Amino acid sequence: MTFKVAIIGRPNVGKSTLFNRLVGRKLALVDDTPGVTRDRRVHAAKLYDLHFDVIDTAGFEDAGASTLPGRMRVQTEIAIREADLIFFTIDAKSGLLPDDRTFAEIVRKSGKPVVLVANKAEAKGAQGGMLEAWELGLG
Repeated sequence: MTFKVAIIGRPNVGKSTLFNRLVGRKLALVDDTPGVTRDRRVHAAKLYDLHFDVIDTAGFEDAGASTLPGRMRVQTEIAIREADLIFFTIDAKSGLLPDDRTFAEIVRKSGKPVVLVANKAEAKGAQGGMLEAWELGLG
């Protein structure tokens, strides 16, 4: 039996890029424009000898349910419920933003195991964002 990993985070933190790396090919659109991913995408993934299903999600945004961002958020919340493990992804280069803190609390309340992913950590100036990420208390 396989398990599911949901990649969660605010828009443009690199969730779809991580998804593509885990599935081994470019299935998810990647762009600098926020909101390119609008729905959940599930695909088989592999990390060394570990096989699992990975779920790419739209960026978590605080929005009303009747708006497009609100409907995208509902899809992300479904992914959280479906997942056995959550990769909570932040952009280490830009550091923590208020939305990161808000969504970290939602993920924490899900009761699911969480792996904190500090993406874009190779960028100049990302060290501060990586250290700041520990403030989320996600491990």
